[in-house]
Amino acid sequence: MESKTDLPEFLDIALQTSRFGVLATEGKGQPHISLIAITPVKEFSQLVFATYRNTRKFRNLIINGKVAVLLSGGDSDIPGLQNGSVVTAFGNAEEIGITTYHAAMQAHLNRHPELMTFLGSPDCVHFLIHVEKYQIVQGIEQVTWLSVEDLDGFVKK
Repeated sequence: MESKTDLPEFLDIALQTSRFGVLATEGKGQPHISLIAITPVKEFSQLVFATYRNTRKFRNLIINGKVAVLLSGGDSDIPGLQNGSVVTAFGNAEEIGITTYHAAMQAHLNRHPELMTFLGSPDCVHFLIHVEKYQIVQGIEQVTWLSVEDLDGFVKK
C-alpha cells in the first residue's frame, strides 16, 4: 500500500472478497476461535454471521460480546495484498433483533446461498458485529489502525 488513502479501498476489496473469517471470542478467561461465514453490511461498520445456540461461540458471545474477526490473508488475489497481509475487525457482537432480522438474514443468504439449511434452522442465531476499528497488517513493520469514523466519507470507485 503506498498511502493511507489507499487503505479504505483496500479494506473495501478485502471485505467484499472475504466470504469467511476467523472469529475470536472469550469465555471464563479462555480464548476461543471459530470459522464463520461473514457478510459486510452498512459499508465498513457492520458484519453479519450466524451460529447455532448450542456452541461455545454462542455462550461466549452472550457473556461477552467483544470480538475480533480475521478477515483475509496473504494467499488471496486481492489487488495490493502482499504476502503476510491480514485485516482484523474489532468490535462488539449482539444477537440480531426482530426488527432487522429479515434484512440481515436475506443479505447473509444472498452472499452464502449454500448455507440455506443452516441459516433457516430454528436453532440458528444471527449476530451483528458493530465494528469499531480495523487493523491492517502488511508485514512486521507496517501496521495501520483505522477506526470506522476514519472511513466515513470514503466513496467506492
